[in-house]
Amino acid sequence: MFPAMNDGAGSNGQERGTLGTMRNAAVLLELLSEGPLQVPFTELSERSGLSPSTTHRLLRSLVLAGLVQQDPRTSRYSLGQHVVRLSESYLARQPVLRALGPYLVELRTLTEATVLVGLLIGGSVLYADRVDAEHIGGIFRQTERIHDAFETAAGRILLGHAGPAVWDEARAASAIGVAFDANDREAWTAAPWLAVDRTEPSGAVEIAVPVRDRSGRVVAALSALAGAKVMSDDVHAERAAAVLIRAARAAGQAVGDV
Repeated sequence: MFPAMNDGAGSNGQERGTLGTMRNAAVLLELLSEGPLQVPFTELSERSGLSPSTTHRLLRSLVLAGLVQQDPRTSRYSLGQHVVRLSESYLARQPVLRALGPYLVELRTLTEATVLVGLLIGGSVLYADRVDAEHIGGIFRQTERIHDAFETAAGRILLGHAGPAVWDEARAASAIGVAFDANDREAWTAAPWLAVDRTEPSGAVEIAVPVRDRSGRVVAALSALAGAKVMSDDVHAERAAAVLIRAARAAGQAVGDV
């Protein structure tokens, strides 16, 4: 999370004040994205570390900009529809998502698993696309798309290929990142695929492979998520990984060096 800052101009003038205001607004937007659908004003002020007057002023500006909306009945705040539209527009322009899209349904059939496409955003992995396994409801119907990168196979693959600065940022933001070190990062970089027992959803195993663009840069992770009874079988896991690797290589050839 961005650290809250004093948004007054102070002795450094207008530039410092503008930067502080923007960073404080980003803190509030991030808090609204993490918590329940609607968040009380007092909770936003306390968790952000901002004074009530600064919190109120920023929220008022964000509401006027359409980035935040306030429920007239409860007075609680939530992200505005404009943020959702910006997010969808951003994802729609990702070449790797367009390249992988045609493969997902077939991969779901071949792996008998839920298939996901992961992107690394800061210290988190965003599952930007997914196709659920045909014969499974239950645990694969969770709505969360963002997870601690260290908790997922896709996140570990992506962190292994990220730069040192991203690795350090992810460890600092993660609840479990301190349990991993440079040796883990090297192992994740070298691995053609990774398997992780997921705590969320409970009882699932995720297998992930890197997706490289034509220049060889890792731009996404392609993963299969299924119950432990399926993925704990070594033969099935290796077969699923091989299928994912072939699709990742084929799709990656359609993605230029962006």
